[in-house]
Amino acid sequence: MVTATKWVLAKQPDSLPTVEDFKMVTEDLPALNDGEYIVQAEWVSVDPYIRYRIRETPVGDVITSGQVAKVIESKNSEFPVGTTVVGYVGWRTHTLLPPRGGTQNDHIVQKLPSPVAELSTSTALGVLGMPGQTAYFGLLDVCKPKPGDVVVVNAAAGVVGSLVCQIAKIKGCKVIAFAGTDEKVSWLRELGVDVAANYKTQDIVEVIKGAAPGGVNCYFDNVGGEFSSKVISLMAPYGSVAICGAISTYNDSSRHIGRPTMCSPLSESTIIWKQLRIEGFLVSRWISKFPECLKQMREWIDQGKLKYKETVTEGFENTPKAFIGLFTGANTGKAVVKV
Repeated sequence: MVTATKWVLAKQPDSLPTVEDFKMVTEDLPALNDGEYIVQAEWVSVDPYIRYRIRETPVGDVITSGQVAKVIESKNSEFPVGTTVVGYVGWRTHTLLPPRGGTQNDHIVQKLPSPVAELSTSTALGVLGMPGQTAYFGLLDVCKPKPGDVVVVNAAAGVVGSLVCQIAKIKGCKVIAFAGTDEKVSWLRELGVDVAANYKTQDIVEVIKGAAPGGVNCYFDNVGGEFSSKVISLMAPYGSVAICGAISTYNDSSRHIGRPTMCSPLSESTIIWKQLRIEGFLVSRWISKFPECLKQMREWIDQGKLKYKETVTEGFENTPKAFIGLFTGANTGKAVVKV
């Protein structure tokens, strides 16, 4: 019998989550039926979007997230023992998965993508996973930058932001990147951005005005709030904004999906008179194009054009701490938990 450990929601966070909002529990998994298999987690992902999902999570349910895992028991010929998979099964050490074929499981669990070969399997949760795909499609298909365009990226030392910066440079753009510590700013300069600034100690508006007197053509937004109100005011005519995330608002329950708010960073007059295009997106829109994205990302990695970092937290018991750290700037690049 396999005993699984899992993190469940103990209570809804009031604002910034605390460790006490989560509870670690165990459960015994039943014996396998035909077609079923059990996976053991190797890497667990923590991502800002999980904060949104927690609002919709009933107390007692497992926290949703991605993980890389290995099959340890199987009655499924497609997933024999030893197979490495990546999927959205949550903060769990062990998971019993049902047979494939017309079930939700077909979409949330897949074999490890081939571009991950010879790299750490944790990259399937970062540069060669959902965050990498988010950066790729959000910039190229939503912002649609042209060579010479000015691209502004915030939360630029995170996994998505850092990849957006580098892809924009590959495409011939001028990149202005913002992060929250001098160490992160130094790393962004190593990645080749044209201007890197600490938004906590430097004036956002003055940095952009000095670097882009003609305005911003593309703004890749991971932060929202006051930061975005400043950048959008400096957009060039016909500029585009890709709203990928709004981490500055995630712990404010009044700013939830479908709830009216008068706290928008958007200036209607600016949008109208500059004829801006502002688009929110979820990366699942491009699911049919994921393979081509991963192939291109791996080529750029092999060519030395795309670099990445991971902030690794050791121990499944520390998963909530790793998650909470996302909102205090504890990570550079992708935050993952090594189980």
